[in-house]
Amino acid sequence: MWGSFSCPLRALQLANQLLVAGVLLLVSGLLGAYGLSAQLSIGSQVAAHSLTIIGPALLKLGYVVRLAAQQQLHGHKEPCCVAA
Repeated sequence: MWGSFSCPLRALQLANQLLVAGVLLLVSGLLGAYGLSAQLSIGSQVAAHSLTIIGPALLKLGYVVRLAAQQQLHGHKEPCCVAA
């Protein structure tokens, strides 16, 4: 995974994956925690509520990695590595 951060294009791809994963976890957590709470067991509700914390955390992490990758790419006229 550390090799992804050495190349801005790979870091940008990783950031996009983190953003998508964060949105999916957040939406599924919200549906489970608030939309389907009557049908779920207490353990499933706890898991769904934890997804409402993990999802936004991945969103924030993906956003910061994306900003850092775009900052690195901004200074280069040509791509510095092979597209991932």
